[in-house]
Amino acid sequence: MDDGAELTVGDRAVRYYDTGPVGAAPGGGGLTAFWHHGTPQTGRLLAPVVEAAAERGIRIVSVTRPSYEGSSPLPGRSIAAAARDVLAVADALGIRKFATVGASGGGSHALACAGLAPDRVFAVVALAAVAPYTDEIGWFDGMAADAALRSARESRDARARFAETAEFDESSFVGADWTALEGAWGVLGADAGRAGGAGPGGEIDDDVAYVNDWGVELAEIEAPVLLVQGGLDRVVPAAHAQWMLGRLPRAELWLRPREGHISVLGALPVAFDWIVDMERPA
Repeated sequence: MDDGAELTVGDRAVRYYDTGPVGAAPGGGGLTAFWHHGTPQTGRLLAPVVEAAAERGIRIVSVTRPSYEGSSPLPGRSIAAAARDVLAVADALGIRKFATVGASGGGSHALACAGLAPDRVFAVVALAAVAPYTDEIGWFDGMAADAALRSARESRDARARFAETAEFDESSFVGADWTALEGAWGVLGADAGRAGGAGPGGEIDDDVAYVNDWGVELAEIEAPVLLVQGGLDRVVPAAHAQWMLGRLPRAELWLRPREGHISVLGALPVAFDWIVDMERPA
């Protein structure tokens, strides 16, 4: 199993995983996409992501967020603060231009990374992404299990107390999600189990970051954004994507009415095609 590599950022360790250049000369040439993992995940490379990217000549780099396996904690981190680790890894690898791609909370971090580096990120794909917290929509409406995020909205201490007795609510996933997890995306479920088994710190800090100031505004994201959303999603409801669509300068929404939170990942190969199109000069 690939244990990735470690980069020192300040006084912290940051773990990352890299497929290396695909169909390009060594040294970072070619098209690169940074994969932003969901909550909870280890950041390890997932076979369906790597395979779909490799078929299109895309290099994948994944950076483990603070407090997850191999990456040091970053107390009080915002989404933007975590995304800065990605930019540090990109610098270390000599990658100047890249796309950002993420699923669930990873989609939120992919967006933030683009907002921090508008001169470097040429395209963003956010699948089932969590929107910035807002009173303009019923932000929790449609979530099968919202208690974790509601406790995070109170404070980190409240979220940590919730974690002491928290159990996964199986109603969060629809039938299509369970089918996906029984197939190619079973590796995602296994990785989530590995991340959760190591302790709740990363998940707690993720949730607190989602419901507080991201440290970057959607209006600052200059790159074209593809929002991919399942209409049956009971983890991150479709209203999140629809709200972000109206606030991102250059966004489009692919709404997949019959998909849930996991099954929507079946759109990833076509989303990579979209990234390839965005990278081509007009």
